[in-house]
Amino acid sequence: MSKNFAVIGGDLRIVKLAKMLAEDENKIYTYGLEKAEELKNNENIFVCNKLKEALNEKVEVVISSIPFSKNGININAPFSKEEILIKDLIDNLNGKLLIAGSISQEIYNMEKDKYIKIIDIMKREELAVLNTIATAEGTIELAIANTNKILHGSKVLILGFGRVGKILARKMDGLSVNVTCAAKKAEDLAWIKSYGYKTIDIDNIGENLSKYDIIINTVPHMILTKEKIKFVKKDCLLIDLASKPGGIDMEEASKRNLKAIWALALPRKSSSSYICRNNKRYYV
Repeated sequence: MSKNFAVIGGDLRIVKLAKMLAEDENKIYTYGLEKAEELKNNENIFVCNKLKEALNEKVEVVISSIPFSKNGININAPFSKEEILIKDLIDNLNGKLLIAGSISQEIYNMEKDKYIKIIDIMKREELAVLNTIATAEGTIELAIANTNKILHGSKVLILGFGRVGKILARKMDGLSVNVTCAAKKAEDLAWIKSYGYKTIDIDNIGENLSKYDIIINTVPHMILTKEKIKFVKKDCLLIDLASKPGGIDMEEASKRNLKAIWALALPRKSSSSYICRNNKRYYV
């Protein structure tokens, strides 16, 4: 049985999802995706000029972006010609179900006032783990493209041993990389040892940073501070996978002419990934 969906904003992943739902004979009302050429000329996809038009009375489920917002004000909508305010969407949901990813607590607070239901798919463990695989593979791709050495035999330090750290360490190890993982909890350090990787207490990094060819941060807190970056060698590649505010002092890395990449929302191809060098930002 076909259903009616509204798809509001989102990146290429959401574009592909809208297309797949339409191919299953569902009716899709889109807003904030007008630059997505592949959604045009599809009899089951209706490109709406107004938000209220997309959120019509036929629609029960609203799908939006991952992450839902980058600034807490506007919906993440790289395929939109205009900004879409989160408040405008929430105010017009009218009891519909909203499905998106990485939703802030402030938005959940709006849910209580508007009698709507919100599902954050990034809180589903099975999806988060599978999403991590794409992040790990994308990180390896960045590492290969931005170094003049082969990964085989390289010394790589991974800061943090959560979902991303675990998967990334395993895939790096499979490429014969010398993997060291930094963590704080005793149990994490024990797991790192059990997997056969080198360990380091994340609170004890400093001069020892000088021996690594690649340093990858997965912790959403400032780890590589101005004081610690000075120990990183000149030809080391820095990759930050953490969400804002990140874990690497990009400004200091740029001042020291280090190649540093802040790969935000890596599983999708967008301008969210950029390199800092010589106090300039280069999108990749």
